[in-house]
Amino acid sequence: MGGLSPAHLLIILVVVLLVIGPGKLPETGAAIGHAIREFRRAVDGKDEAPDPAPSSGAPLAATPTPAAPPTTNGVAAAESDETGPA
Repeated sequence: MGGLSPAHLLIILVVVLLVIGPGKLPETGAAIGHAIREFRRAVDGKDEAPDPAPSSGAPLAATPTPAAPPTTNGVAAAESDETGPA
């Protein structure tokens, strides 16, 4: 019940090549590497101190987003050429 021998690793490599295919293997390796890097960043980010809370003690109110301007024939009024004299 020891570790993986070279024969085991060779069998795993052959199965991976059969499942993924040789054309997609570099893309899959890059995606796995990217996922591992992102995971490490996320784990390391938890060790950083959180940003300090606002000192006022009152909760911050969410600012409402402005409504979109009315459209005419799928073009916003501010973008159309028929805005009138300047």
